[in-house]
Amino acid sequence: MRAHDTDVIIAGGGLAGATLALALGRTLPSLRITVVEAFPLSGTALPEDYQPSYDARSTALAWGSRLIYERLGLWPRLAPYATPIRHIHVSDRGHFGATRLAADEHGQEALGYVVDNRWMGLTLMAEIRTLAQVRWCGPASVTACIPTPDGVEVRLQQDDGRVDRLSGQCLVVADGGRSGLRESLGFQVRHTNYDQHALIANVSTTRSHAFTAYERFTGAGPMALLPSGGPARAGQVSSLVWTLSDQALERVLAAPDDERCRQLQQRFGWRLGRITRIGECHHYPLTLTTVDESVRPGMVLVGNAAHTLHPVAGQGFNLALRGLMTLVEQFQSAAARGVPLGDLAVLQAYQQIHRADWHRTVQVSDSLIRLFGARSPWVAAARDLGLVGLAMLPGARRWFARQAMGLGRPRARLTDSKGHELP
Repeated sequence: MRAHDTDVIIAGGGLAGATLALALGRTLPSLRITVVEAFPLSGTALPEDYQPSYDARSTALAWGSRLIYERLGLWPRLAPYATPIRHIHVSDRGHFGATRLAADEHGQEALGYVVDNRWMGLTLMAEIRTLAQVRWCGPASVTACIPTPDGVEVRLQQDDGRVDRLSGQCLVVADGGRSGLRESLGFQVRHTNYDQHALIANVSTTRSHAFTAYERFTGAGPMALLPSGGPARAGQVSSLVWTLSDQALERVLAAPDDERCRQLQQRFGWRLGRITRIGECHHYPLTLTTVDESVRPGMVLVGNAAHTLHPVAGQGFNLALRGLMTLVEQFQSAAARGVPLGDLAVLQAYQQIHRADWHRTVQVSDSLIRLFGARSPWVAAARDLGLVGLAMLPGARRWFARQAMGLGRPRARLTDSKGHELP
């Protein structure tokens, strides 16, 4: 085998790509990892007086994702600004069905967490800076990839216009759901359009969220309000995910602030009191995106480059995170056997395991959309009975909670540099 410039090339240094770099650096310290990103590596240390912006975007982390970040040693850094979700309230607007989940039923402090994306990025960058075997190449982008007998060779477009070549055992494409690299490499992508948009914003209310996440199904689509503001006290700011049709989105965006609050109030209700403010609004079309074959010799798609989900169950990043750990597990097995990391059998083993998890997660989220989107009074009665049944049957409620917490799947087996399994 000829010498490579590096071992693993990660195209994309966002949350998924940076997490993979950290995981590989922690568990396979003999590997050389190169992260190619459009932005340079930021900051040398975490700010001591970090103040999240009111309009900051955030990510919902399931309890299982917290366990992953604990195994990687990152959770102590994330925790100071991670808002716990201690209760989940699921309801069907205009109907009697509702159910509630509580963390203390499971002997845990939270069912999940809401974390500011910028804080997650800063903590990942701070950890990556401590890993000598991780090289951050940016501003730059991967524009082409050519398979070689023992790996790949990629073309790097530098910010100054210079073009370089870099060889490695495997290319991991982690540059997001709008991955131009994925298309240029010829991966076949399927899109199922939900004919809806997700509007994302932060919302202020007169009542405290009491660390409760609200999942509200309506005739116009699902919506969620997730607690925000940190773990110190239950505040009055929540992160909104509002599903809207094209026409409804246009009306909401065109409305003045008070009218926008009124429309949201009408849709969500008064569980959090009066809605007093909606911050900067971001929106994107909702599609179920899949790639039939996410691996090729020397190449693998991860995260949103491999699949995107409807945000109804908040499982997109959590699914991606589990997939990253499965890939690390397969890389560890290959390295122990002396097999190249980009070997097709290694990547297909990853794909088979992660695809099963993906199918289960999609079935749950897609079924919820179709079930709660049905207008039939018979379907409405059935789903309300189902919600009431969840509330009344502890066994069913525990099963549902475990799915929400990301604990209903086998856990990837990861070992440290000395071969000891991570807890």
